[in-house]
Amino acid sequence: MVKHMSFSSLEEIDASLYDFKILFAYHSNKIENERIDFHDTRDIFEKGSVNGYTGDLRTLYEIENQVHCYNYLKPLIVEKKALDISFVKCIHYKLMKGTYDDIRYHDKQERPGEFKKHDYVSGKNEIGSYPHEVESDVKELLSELNTYQGTDYFTAGVYLHAMFEHIHPFADGNGRAGRTLMNYYFMIHDIAPVIIYNEDKPAYYFALEAFDRKDSDLTPLKSFIQEEQAKTWCKKKGTEKKRLREFLE
Repeated sequence: MVKHMSFSSLEEIDASLYDFKILFAYHSNKIENERIDFHDTRDIFEKGSVNGYTGDLRTLYEIENQVHCYNYLKPLIVEKKALDISFVKCIHYKLMKGTYDDIRYHDKQERPGEFKKHDYVSGKNEIGSYPHEVESDVKELLSELNTYQGTDYFTAGVYLHAMFEHIHPFADGNGRAGRTLMNYYFMIHDIAPVIIYNEDKPAYYFALEAFDRKDSDLTPLKSFIQEEQAKTWCKKKGTEKKRLREFLE
């Protein structure tokens, strides 16, 4: 069953998503970058800085960018702003600023917040629109969603994520942007957002690949997102701890 959640004020968002925002940022980044650390992510969200950080700058930027993106989205969630091209590009820019590698940024002149200028092989099914088709494909996708008059916004949100990854509009950061856009769409339609957990990455990729095949099967991804939503909002009991007598000889 899909979980619903309303977001009518900034205070309500902060109260409802206090833990979620940190875990979502951690797992969404970790799927793409194994160097992401949970404690660094939490410190940047809660304190705005990390003590004794020794990692690479790109990883630090990726974490900081999640904070900026979350703060940018909060008032728009309350406003229930519709999706458009400028919004999609802005989300990508906020998530990927300062993180493009030298080949993409210098050699290929790609930029965060701009659609890709070159073609990139993505996934084993070699998905992705050609660069000259990206803008029209994204516009068509957003038009489908903005003109949808049904009530199954959960399926529509999953479809948004699947098609966004299939189009692969940017040179990098499509997964992070796609997961953020799906959750934004959920929240403006009073559906609880979802954490896609790093440990579930194989099942996640399998579900995305099912959509990329010729038959475009959305069912595996929809089922997976439903399971992740339940996992996201399920109260977890701590594991049973040993009692003192079990530590004594």
